[in-house]
Amino acid sequence: MNIAEISIRKSVITITLTIVLIYAGFKSFQSLPRLEDPEFTIKEAVILTPYPGASASEVEQEVTNVIEKAVQELGQLKRVESTSSRGLSTVKAIIKDEYDKKGLPQVWDELRRKVNDYQSQLPPGAGPSLVNDDYGDVYGVYLAITGEGYSYAELKDYADLLKRELLLVQYVKKIVLYGEQPEAVYVEMSRPKMAALEISQQDIYNTLRAKNLPADAGDIEVGTEKFPISPTGEFTSESEFGDLLISGRGSDSLVYLKDVADVRRGYREPPKNLLRYNGKPAIGLAISTVQGGNVVTMGEGIDRTIKELEPLAPLGMELEVISLQSESVTQAINGFVVNLLEAILIVVVVLLFAMGLRSGLIIGAILFITICGTFVFMGMWNITLERISLGALIIALGMLVDNAIVVVDGMKIRWRRGRTR
Repeated sequence: MNIAEISIRKSVITITLTIVLIYAGFKSFQSLPRLEDPEFTIKEAVILTPYPGASASEVEQEVTNVIEKAVQELGQLKRVESTSSRGLSTVKAIIKDEYDKKGLPQVWDELRRKVNDYQSQLPPGAGPSLVNDDYGDVYGVYLAITGEGYSYAELKDYADLLKRELLLVQYVKKIVLYGEQPEAVYVEMSRPKMAALEISQQDIYNTLRAKNLPADAGDIEVGTEKFPISPTGEFTSESEFGDLLISGRGSDSLVYLKDVADVRRGYREPPKNLLRYNGKPAIGLAISTVQGGNVVTMGEGIDRTIKELEPLAPLGMELEVISLQSESVTQAINGFVVNLLEAILIVVVVLLFAMGLRSGLIIGAILFITICGTFVFMGMWNITLERISLGALIIALGMLVDNAIVVVDGMKIRWRRGRTR
């Protein structure tokens, strides 16, 4: 095999590898996970324990100290911070820095077990404790449901339908409703009437607690079949509460609840949070992305699902977009692609005048091929396309251009000194 054939084979291999690298870089770029900001693992969990009616001092002595003991048994613990306020204990567990996002789920499970083991030591009326370890979730998609003339309960029914279907979309981690108003039945007691009929508040409380509880009434055997007996008499609306019979202590007489109290249906007061969109009452849907997920793909899936569910939307209800992270991410990535192409074009044009046609084309090609190879390794290491990584790539463009110029210029100097190509 002569030198010419070897040179031709090397050229074919080089061109083939270059084409493969460009194709692999393009496919890797398309499949990279995309977010607006880099993911940040919060190594903190908050344990909330209610103690209704207790003062801050009582909460500290009877609840906070107990929960702190439970948390301090955790070997991965870095430190504990606590706040005791009236009716509520807040304990924050901060984990050591060496535990990353892969090991934290096991740490949180162990923390929950420790806290649950100490629930029996809490005073009567306190608890149960709630361990919140995912309050650092970023909700990249925010939707609002509005409906002129619809109640919050009717808006929530449609919101629940959307939540159930959108949870099936790829890369959706969690959906939280914001601005919903839970329904409640209010029993407003009349003290003069209760005193006249010898009915106490506790009598009403005890009677209400005993109502609408599931009870096993046995079953009936018919041949080889068994049919369960379902007791009747459950309340199905707030109007039936008024017909509840109440007996006072030490008295055999029965009194209707409507004789000593007014029963009405409404929403829990005062509301914890309210949402309005263009001045209209609304319920919001906040959607977060799974760890390492592609927010652009998730946004496209959400859009498709919403369009499929449009025929099921009640007439007059509108689904508005407050924030859609996939759009900003797409704009940022498209901007990077434009910057990359502009950089290559500017480099080629400038170097055509400074170093000649061949050098300019070579350096431009090196720049493009190197970026494609970078995308391949980003895909292998699951690096997300977001502001920081895109910024690093843009900064690297300048370094790549400088390196390519130095390499090409060094080759040209060696050729002039007699070295072979």
